[in-house]
Amino acid sequence: MSQPSPFKVLILCTGNSARSVFGEYLLRAIGRGRFETYSAGSHPTGRVNPLAIRVLQERYRLDASGARSKSWEEFKGVKFDFVITVCDRARESCPVWPGQPVVGHWGSPDPAAVEGTEEAKYRAFVAVASEIARRVELFCAFSDEQLAAFRAADLTAIAREGRPAGGEAAAP
Repeated sequence: MSQPSPFKVLILCTGNSARSVFGEYLLRAIGRGRFETYSAGSHPTGRVNPLAIRVLQERYRLDASGARSKSWEEFKGVKFDFVITVCDRARESCPVWPGQPVVGHWGSPDPAAVEGTEEAKYRAFVAVASEIARRVELFCAFSDEQLAAFRAADLTAIAREGRPAGGEAAAP
């Protein structure tokens, strides 16, 4: 029996400097080869926030030094299985993707908008990364067969309730 192809996932936010990068790297790591992950932004900042790189390294032992902030225009025409927005502005302006991927919203506050000391900013990045990691863990709890069946499901319900709308709860 052949190994199923990984699910192709695009995670979007506005600047592609923190939240979507967290999603990309956490899903890649937690999913252990089940997902081919990408991130992009509607208005990329041009650089990944150093605190995002630091949190991924220190809290999750992930090397995201190769991450870059890029536009979702790079992925125009690419067929994804899932497109997940992690900020409200990206959700509102999300383009239509070919192949009718499942589109979901896992909104998180922008840690880069936090003002204050470096420690306060770091704590905000840790909190957002933890929130996204929990959503990724719930998503990864589904089997490949369940994920394939979610082609018409609401990922927002999965993030909120741990199950698709009207579906059974995910195994922990």
